[in-house]
Amino acid sequence: MMAQKLEEQKTVRKAMPFLDHLEELRWRILKALIAVFAGALLCFFLSDRLVEVLVAPARSLSTPPKLIFLKPVGMFLVRLEASLVGGILLGLPVVLYQMWAFVVPGLFERERRTIPALLVASILCFSAGVLLAYFVVIPIALRFMIGMATDYVEPQFDIGRYISFILRLLVAFGVVFELPVFSYFFSSMGILTPRFLRRNRRYAVVVIVVLAAVITPPDVVSQILMAGPLLLLYEVSILVSDVAQRTGRS
Repeated sequence: MMAQKLEEQKTVRKAMPFLDHLEELRWRILKALIAVFAGALLCFFLSDRLVEVLVAPARSLSTPPKLIFLKPVGMFLVRLEASLVGGILLGLPVVLYQMWAFVVPGLFERERRTIPALLVASILCFSAGVLLAYFVVIPIALRFMIGMATDYVEPQFDIGRYISFILRLLVAFGVVFELPVFSYFFSSMGILTPRFLRRNRRYAVVVIVVLAAVITPPDVVSQILMAGPLLLLYEVSILVSDVAQRTGRS
């Protein structure tokens, strides 16, 4: 059904002038924004539960920190930030579909057949990154940071900064777990090759270390916990690129 719909779009796209391309792009973006807004609105109504989920890693520690807010609008901003990020995550499938639906008519038949699988793989990889961050990385990072406290210092976290820390890690891990998907896509198009990835592995290590320092909160533990999976994902991307290249040849 999806393939037939995209085939019809391709036929229409061939006869479309430039301004009609822009018009379609505008509607694609509008639909994606509506999906994100609807997801954010839903998350805001459920923000009590959402905040509970985000503070659960801190509350489960053997020495849980005291969560406070320092501004009158502190909790409102926390709910708003959590809702916006939640809206992006909930709207992600629609956003990805709108992106692919706009691009796919310009692709070859072989490339278009991979679109549904890539959409599913993108969502699964992003979800895997978020789950790894929530259940493994964040508890380890929090235990390390709380462990730095002494007997005469009581750990207190500003909930706004804490929520930003958690959301930043969740989104960062979700995004970097898309690396194998991008590797397959660009390899299937002939832009990327496993030989190129292997030959530039040492440069990739440097880039990964720098990237981990940039996209994670400024503590060594979070950066190490980000760099480790990134290095592993790079190796997985080489294998995925090899599979994509062989599939293309066959």
